[in-house]
Amino acid sequence: MQANMHEAKSKLSQLVERAEAGEEVVIAKSGKPAVKLVPCKTDKKRIFGQFRGQVYATKDFDSKEVNEDIANMFGL
Repeated sequence: MQANMHEAKSKLSQLVERAEAGEEVVIAKSGKPAVKLVPCKTDKKRIFGQFRGQVYATKDFDSKEVNEDIANMFGL
């Protein structure tokens, strides 16, 4: 949906609701698209320990040999 500046001023709350619902809302200035209303991303709450028991590291994950192998793979 595209709205002009005057319409956006008078119907801002409705345009925001439509953008939050997933609709693309563009505000035009002199008939040319100027800005797009998009919903803000909310940070998801992190859950401590949510991957417990799913991630494993080998005993040599930080050994000199492994670090050298990785460095060689990246040309360092």
